[in-house]
Amino acid sequence: MSKRTLANSGRRVVITGLGCVSPVGNDVESTWNGLLEGKSGAATITHFDASKLDARFACEVKNFDPTTYINKKELRRMDRFIQLGVSAAFQAIEDSKLSVENTPAPKIGVLMSSGMGGLPLIEAQHLIGLERPDRITPFFIPGTIINLLPGQIALAKGFQGPNHSIVSACSSSAHAIGEAARLIERGDIEACVAGGAEATISLLGIAGFAAMKALSTRNDAPEKASRPFDVDRDGFVMGEGGACLILESLENALRRGARIYGEIGGYGLNCDAYHMTSPSEGGEGAARCMRLAMEDAAIDPSQIDHINMHGTSTGQGDIAESMGIETVFGARAKEIHCVSTKSMTGHLLGGAGALEALVTTLAIARETCPPTINIDNQDPQCRLNYTPGKPVKKKVRAALSNSFGFGGTNATILLKRYEA
Repeated sequence: MSKRTLANSGRRVVITGLGCVSPVGNDVESTWNGLLEGKSGAATITHFDASKLDARFACEVKNFDPTTYINKKELRRMDRFIQLGVSAAFQAIEDSKLSVENTPAPKIGVLMSSGMGGLPLIEAQHLIGLERPDRITPFFIPGTIINLLPGQIALAKGFQGPNHSIVSACSSSAHAIGEAARLIERGDIEACVAGGAEATISLLGIAGFAAMKALSTRNDAPEKASRPFDVDRDGFVMGEGGACLILESLENALRRGARIYGEIGGYGLNCDAYHMTSPSEGGEGAARCMRLAMEDAAIDPSQIDHINMHGTSTGQGDIAESMGIETVFGARAKEIHCVSTKSMTGHLLGGAGALEALVTTLAIARETCPPTINIDNQDPQCRLNYTPGKPVKKKVRAALSNSFGFGGTNATILLKRYEA
């Protein structure tokens, strides 16, 4: 029996709505324009006093007003990651015009993920609890647990389909998108709100990653700190934000006259089973994951024109992923326009995959590959075309968006141009 895939299931999954709140813009258009301009979202941390830490900067979301989307009463029940994710989801839902009026409520799911959840609220309530345990807010638990991100969206919009979160470190929201596509492909639902959010620019979040020597300490020039594939990279830059894609069966989208940005062509997921935090040698796990996504889409590697790489600006990670791409694409690897948008947004951890899938969707729809910034001296072990400095106009037939996480977890989303 042949493998059931997105390519042969007969149920095509298309993208009809986009929404995001990012370190370079608080909606889709400002984020996209910021990326094309090569704008860095990195600056000195304002969320808390980071003066005693080795890394004192991050890519914060700026001038964010959650009351644009959420009333003040509800805000008390949400950690910042929920606020960011709900805001991104509401943007995407509005963009797609998806509602229970045009699609049955039980046929609309919500899969929104996070890697770490409500860390800032946990820290704040812990301090209160040390002095006055009786003053812990009753909203502490629902305000911090990860599945209340999709839960709050469903409550607000009345969506009654599957509602859960996938927690897989920095692959979390990519897995959410892939699994949402699977639910639609199987016929379980007709539409899904899919993506994720993260907000861990807090004392424990920054200090914890700094203790692992994972963060850049380029405190004198934060905007130059996230430099994937550059020989002088010294770690990633923490980011925060939320991003969401509205996925639908093609039949449902056409029935209600929805605008279609692109199509989810395939989905790959696997595990390195190699090391807790380091990628497998030569990017072997990443290579297998990319191949799985292309097999799922029944797409030949020659059709891939663009890759949004995981590209975190870490020593081992950038090299391993680059080698994995060389393994998969061979001599053609250098012809593909690769990019790390983390050079501008920083690393959104569990929210990264959703934001990068969104950007990849726009790269296809708007025929433009965003740049990678801060490549001043390309590492000779990173041998690909990383689209340095400036965006490139290009008709993209199909693209990959890679996400890899601690524990060796990998996800690749294959997006492609929609053709009727």
